[in-house]
Amino acid sequence: MHLKEIQNKVDEWIKNYGVRYFNELTNTVILMEEVGELARIIARKYGEQSFKEGEDESKLGEEMADVLFVLICLANQTGINLEEEFLKKLEKKTNRDRERHKMNDKLK
Repeated sequence: MHLKEIQNKVDEWIKNYGVRYFNELTNTVILMEEVGELARIIARKYGEQSFKEGEDESKLGEEMADVLFVLICLANQTGINLEEEFLKKLEKKTNRDRERHKMNDKLK
């Protein structure tokens, strides 16, 4: 599935079940909240923190999907074509970093 198709699916879901998009400020704050929940799991699973009783490390993918969903909401409501922007960013990074990481001794 292409990003544009995913953006359309989210838009359909909002219209059918979500009533309307939250405003951009609210969705930005929700995005930060979801990134925090993702960070909590990563800090415990891959970092030095331990899981608290009742926390579930298996929700890593779910938290990533939450971040993606809210980011797509923001893109939709601000008129951003994520697929187009992603491809432009990938090209920019490729041109800029074509040899940079290969030459980085820290990555060897």
